[in-house]
Amino acid sequence: MGIETIGTWKCFGGTQGIYRHASEATGTDMRVSVFMPPESASPPPVLYWLSGLTCTEENFTVKAGAQRYAAEHGLAIVAPDTSPRGEGVANVDDYDFGQGAGFYVDATQAPWAEHFRMYSYVSEELPALIAKSFAVDGSRQGICGHSMGGHGALTVAMRNPQRFRALSAVSPIVAPSRTPWGEKALAGYLGEDREAWLAHDACALVETRGWGGDILVDQGTDDEFLADKLRPELFEEACGKAGVPLTLRMQEGYDHSYYFVATVIGDHIAWHAERLKRD
Repeated sequence: MGIETIGTWKCFGGTQGIYRHASEATGTDMRVSVFMPPESASPPPVLYWLSGLTCTEENFTVKAGAQRYAAEHGLAIVAPDTSPRGEGVANVDDYDFGQGAGFYVDATQAPWAEHFRMYSYVSEELPALIAKSFAVDGSRQGICGHSMGGHGALTVAMRNPQRFRALSAVSPIVAPSRTPWGEKALAGYLGEDREAWLAHDACALVETRGWGGDILVDQGTDDEFLADKLRPELFEEACGKAGVPLTLRMQEGYDHSYYFVATVIGDHIAWHAERLKRD
């Protein structure tokens, strides 16, 4: 399994690249953004970023301004696309389902099951590809994401604590089995058995599996999706029950946009760097 370079650019002393590869998990070509910091004596830790609804690998790469902080802290950043795409890949005319809205699950329902295997892609195939293709420290990996990608970061990390050592999220969907975006996606991809949904619900997972470290979540108070689709208070309650340390920062006046992501991304990269560089 090889990786094809679409383009590379010098950026804050490091290299920002966009790449393409044939994915066994999705059965399609997948695109991924990789930022490699300036060369150092040892391979850098890796931070995986999972983006939200409608995004590709480019939204975070272009809008968040993360490369400056990643270069300062010596972190590589990997940002994959949010779903399989291309000819023959199922889709609907909805922004919150289908292409651009993979929800980081392995679909079991037709026609989605053929290609929509984003959980396996993010948790297994992509880390193996990155470790093979780039000079990174695969034993020091963190994961973060925004909105749907925040949901993905929380659930993928809690199901794979042996792979990910640091965890944070920005404006995440934390209880998809109890909120409109999640109910639509989980029913469509996984079927009507709500018990099966809980393997992809951050609130349920933290109560049943816990998390070996602490978690940082940033949420804007003026987020238009806060009250009915995000519900961070449910995750705060679940973490409290599970005894998992959570720093939930309700940021006054911020919305759901990448202006908010760009505002807090420096703190998240510093958070991951501190935890990933511990012995």
